[in-house]
Amino acid sequence: MENIFTDAFFMKKALQEAEIAFEKGEIPVGAVIVIDNKVIARTHNLTELLHDVTAHAEMQAITSAANFIGGKYLKNCTLYVTLEPCQMCAGALYWSQISKIVFGASDENRGFQKMGTQLHPKTQVVSGVLEKECGDLMKAFFKNKR
Repeated sequence: MENIFTDAFFMKKALQEAEIAFEKGEIPVGAVIVIDNKVIARTHNLTELLHDVTAHAEMQAITSAANFIGGKYLKNCTLYVTLEPCQMCAGALYWSQISKIVFGASDENRGFQKMGTQLHPKTQVVSGVLEKECGDLMKAFFKNKR
């Protein structure tokens, strides 16, 4: 039997969250955190609603997942996020010791890779999962803003 729990499967869940953010007028970034093929956190950007520059989807997901598991370390967890994390989120992900980060679209200007931000040495990174879909949603959002 084929394993349906692929990176693309969970990225679609993150993309659903990004679409909710889009509808709310938030920058359309969505995130889910998974452990043992179970979604334990499902979030999107809330910076406009909360008037908080730190309310990125990843930050919301880290808090939600930590509350779910009852601890601050996200070992054996995977973050699926539609946009490459910024350096703030990458720093928080470093401290969470998350095992794997999967992102869709790259952020050529503000992404953690461009900024040279380090992740935890044991964190695995996979990029480009549903990259076109994630990037198209972001482009549509900013096209509507201009």
